[in-house]
Amino acid sequence: MFVSSLAGCAGLEGEQEASDPTATGAAMQLDKAPFGSTPDGQEAMLYTLSNKNGVSVTVSNYGAIVTSIVTPDKDGEMGDVVLGFDSLGGYTQKQPYIGAAIGRYANRIAGGRFALAGETYTLATNDGANHLHGGDTGFDKKIWHVEELPQQNALKLTYVSIDGEEGYPGNLTTTITYTLTPDNGLKIDYMATTDKATPVNLTNHSYFNLSAGKVKAIYGHVVQLNANRYTPVNEQLIPTGELASVEGTPFDLTEPTPLGEYINQIPGGGYDHNYVLNGGSEGMTLAATVYEPGSGRVLQVYTTQPGIQLYTGNFLDGSLTGRNGEQYTRHYALCLETQHFPDSPNQESFPTTVLQPGETYKESTLYKFSVRQSNE
Repeated sequence: MFVSSLAGCAGLEGEQEASDPTATGAAMQLDKAPFGSTPDGQEAMLYTLSNKNGVSVTVSNYGAIVTSIVTPDKDGEMGDVVLGFDSLGGYTQKQPYIGAAIGRYANRIAGGRFALAGETYTLATNDGANHLHGGDTGFDKKIWHVEELPQQNALKLTYVSIDGEEGYPGNLTTTITYTLTPDNGLKIDYMATTDKATPVNLTNHSYFNLSAGKVKAIYGHVVQLNANRYTPVNEQLIPTGELASVEGTPFDLTEPTPLGEYINQIPGGGYDHNYVLNGGSEGMTLAATVYEPGSGRVLQVYTTQPGIQLYTGNFLDGSLTGRNGEQYTRHYALCLETQHFPDSPNQESFPTTVLQPGETYKESTLYKFSVRQSNE
C-alpha cells in the first residue's frame, strides 16, 4: 500500500495506456481566479488546467475540491461531467462531499473508534453511530497550500493535519497532485507521511453524470467493474468482514450493465458498496468503465488502490441547488471512489491502512475520458 508502484496503466486488453502528461506537443494552460472567502475569512481560489483538446479541470484550494471537469461528447459539444456549485458557499454549506478530497480516512469507521498499538482512539460520530470521511471537519473543509506546476499541467496541494486532529494520532503531511494529461485524463497522486502510526485512506468524492446533466438520473449509464467480490455491509453500511462473490447477485457488474437494471434491488435504494478489485500487475489497473450512450462519453478509472466504492447518489434528495440552478435529486450522479476498504482499522482480515513513521503512503488514480460513437 505505502510503496505502490506508479508505473503506466495496465488495463484490460485493448485499452490504451495512460500517456506521460509532460509529453511533447501538449498545449497546456493553467489559470487562477478568486473564489471568495470561507466563513472564517480564509481566501479560496480556483485553478483551471486545460489541454489542447479543450478539456479542462478546475480545482479549489478549499477542500482540494474538483469543482469542474469539462469534456466533449461524441458530437464535440463540451459539457461539465461532475456535479458542483456556482459559488464557494455551495461547498461550505452542509453537502455530501461533492468533488472533495477525503481524509484522513475515507468511508466509515464503526462506532467512531479503533485501537492501535494498545491505545484506543475516539473519533467523531458524524454518520449515525459511526465515523465518516474524516469527521466533522475533515480534509474536505480545509484550505490547502497550492504549488502550481504549469510545465506538468499539474497542481500540487499540501495539508498538514496535526496530532489529535479529529481524534487521529500523529502529525500527518498529505500531498495531492492533480495532473491533466494530453489524452484527457485526470491523474490524482496521493502521498502522505506521519510521525506516529495512524490510519490513512484517501480518495476523491466527485459525482459523475456523463450526460453533463442532460439526463437527470444515471440509470442508463452502463457500468463495468473489474471486481468479482465486494464487502457486504450491515444496515449502518459497516462491512461484515466477508469478501463475498458478486456472482448471481445484483452486485455483479463484471459485464457492462445499465445501472437501472438492478439498482432497485439493492437494499437502501441503490449502490453504496465497496468492491474488491481483482488483483493484477504492479501499478495502476483498470478498475471501472462507464459509458453514457446518449453523449457517447466513456470514463475509465485506473488505480493502485485495492477497492472502489460505487455510490449512486442515494442520499441526494433535491434539497441542493447545483451549478446553473440544477436540483440534485436521487440517483442524479454516481461516485467511483478508489480506496482501501471501509472500517479497515477494525477489520484485521482487510488490507492494512496503518501508516508508520518512516513509511510513505503512495496511491494513484486516473479518471480517463473518451468518446464512443453509437455504432461502435
